[in-house]
Amino acid sequence: MNQKKGVIRGICISPRRGTAKYPVETAKIVPDWGIEEDAHGGKWHRQISLLALEKIEAFREKGADVDFGAFGENLIVEGFDLRNVPVDSEIRIGDAVRLKVTQIGKECHSHCAIYQRMGDCIMPREGIFAEVLTGGMIRVGDCVEVVMPQEDRPYSVAVITLSDKAFAGERDDLSGPAIEKILKDSEEKDHIRFNIKETILLPDGEEGLKKQLIRLADQRQVDLILTTGGTGFAPRDMTPEATIAVCDRMANGIADVIRSYSMTITDRAMFSRAVSGMRKKTLIINLPGSPKAVTEALEYILPKLPHGLDVLRGNVQECGRK
Repeated sequence: MNQKKGVIRGICISPRRGTAKYPVETAKIVPDWGIEEDAHGGKWHRQISLLALEKIEAFREKGADVDFGAFGENLIVEGFDLRNVPVDSEIRIGDAVRLKVTQIGKECHSHCAIYQRMGDCIMPREGIFAEVLTGGMIRVGDCVEVVMPQEDRPYSVAVITLSDKAFAGERDDLSGPAIEKILKDSEEKDHIRFNIKETILLPDGEEGLKKQLIRLADQRQVDLILTTGGTGFAPRDMTPEATIAVCDRMANGIADVIRSYSMTITDRAMFSRAVSGMRKKTLIINLPGSPKAVTEALEYILPKLPHGLDVLRGNVQECGRK
């Protein structure tokens, strides 16, 4: 079991959002919530934020006079580079508290006071976020242990629907829920476990999708992103362009197989411009837009995907057959 160890050097809370966090010696960690009396607790994936002491000290060496909590962090940990702790790792504090890492870094929507003063802020790129699995009391000086993710954990997935009309409320999104149902049924049907992390509805177009693909691959580190819609000839059908723009490498064999299979059902499959590719360790696949076509395509490729996903995770060394 791959483990890293460190020590809590600071605990910070703030009772109201938008106010500076301040240090405390002890805190109560509440399961599936966060830190008691901290405003950022709640039923979401960023219940507790963590920042490495070494990163704060390096920032101070640049001339910044920053106290613990200045970056909005809850826990300051010494002993290892949190930025390199992957999503789905478990953080163990003391004898009882267990956290699960859910996000690496964050988007900076508006520059904070530190950025205004220093021209930089480390939290968006160095901070990590976690949800609480097991609660309990923690205190400054507690030992921290990081356990790397299990190889046989469910594949994490995000589902994105692209549709101007659905986004505007002019029609229901039926394709996204169809994907969700197939993924949820796959454990019983194909013995493949998926964990749906996010479902997103976007208008057609390129920029909004690019932003979400980058966030989901880099910060949420999901194994698989499935898009539906925006792959045709209409002027705002830009899903392939957004996918190509963010991918490090293409894997268009998947898109080609979907087209080939769909051609046995309808000749209109020739008009699909769907692509598939990889950003870091995330596989991105464009699926058709209609509920019927997306169901046919996903049910066809789904049983074959685990091998590719395992290769991206590093669990499989080679693809060659013996």
